[in-house]
Amino acid sequence: MQKAPRNPLVRTLLLLLGLLVIGVSPLVGIIPGPGGIFVFAAGLVLVLQNSGFARRHFARAKRRWPKFGHYADMALRRRSFRRRQARARGVEAR
Repeated sequence: MQKAPRNPLVRTLLLLLGLLVIGVSPLVGIIPGPGGIFVFAAGLVLVLQNSGFARRHFARAKRRWPKFGHYADMALRRRSFRRRQARARGVEAR
């Protein structure tokens, strides 16, 4: 099922918000606990959802470092990860 395309202004604002959240993650990382990791992941999700450029570079990094790609897809809960996992188990995915 495909999503309806977003308004370019909304995409740009969400991209900027994602970059801001990524930029703030080191400040949150100073606070005791793993908060900086989760803040960075949230910013990464926003950037990847709203930037074709970032998606292409992310895919290139996943091909170059497959272990990174596995953990990144697992953490981001991507459909492509679930399809590959189902295919590896021999179960038909939706």
